[in-house]
Amino acid sequence: MNMQIKYELFRASFERALGEFCSKFRYRPHTLSESMQYSLLAGGKRIRPVLFYSVLDAAGYDFMAESDYAIAIECIHTYSLIHDDLPAMDNDDYRRGKPSNHKVFGEANAILAGDALLTLAFELLLGRSDETHLAAARVLAHAAGAHGMVAGQVADLSPEGEDLQFIHEHKTARLISAPLEMAAILTGRDREPFAAFGHALGLLFQVTDDLLDEGTEEGNTAVSVYGRSRAEALADRYAATCREAIGSLDVDTEFLRSVVELVRTRTA
Repeated sequence: MNMQIKYELFRASFERALGEFCSKFRYRPHTLSESMQYSLLAGGKRIRPVLFYSVLDAAGYDFMAESDYAIAIECIHTYSLIHDDLPAMDNDDYRRGKPSNHKVFGEANAILAGDALLTLAFELLLGRSDETHLAAARVLAHAAGAHGMVAGQVADLSPEGEDLQFIHEHKTARLISAPLEMAAILTGRDREPFAAFGHALGLLFQVTDDLLDEGTEEGNTAVSVYGRSRAEALADRYAATCREAIGSLDVDTEFLRSVVELVRTRTA
């Protein structure tokens, strides 16, 4: 099975699981259910659940059996996007070609929808009480909070400026690495090689994102800080680090190797 077909298999499987999960929302007031569903079901690459599923699959596990954890990962990513778009943060009116959550439901409801998704993620994670699943849940908590994504976002907002490497590592790479590490834990593998690969992949993802963004000549991005030619070279370096790190993973790595090339050469 080629990479594109396999990626679509994982993505479509996740979309079905997520759609079924969201169809059961009965939160009151109804606006809360609507605003949570609006952003969760907005599509996108779903790279985090795809990475999670892919490692489970490569290790011979039934990846759909862990869909609650895949949904938890996406709940955290989605809450971060809702908050990221707010006027107090990046002030973006559109997300994935649609009006941002706060443009549809108002700023207060958008904040609360994000809060609800974050909390819902941990409801899902705590649905499994064995030590292996709790260890995987701890990885996600660490990656999402003050040790990871939130710290990166605060650094990105700092008027004094922060080292761009710190921002990229915490704001993006930690939440790209976490699904790989979680899957490694759930399949009884050493987490550290997956963390090293995920770290490099997350940095590659962010730099290529900066290169694709037409607005990256300004702001705290790889293009504005290093210039476009150096940012391209940096992306090449991260891709090479990914390829090197893959050799330490004790699963079939064909799909992950293809993901590295997809991320490095993507046009959207």
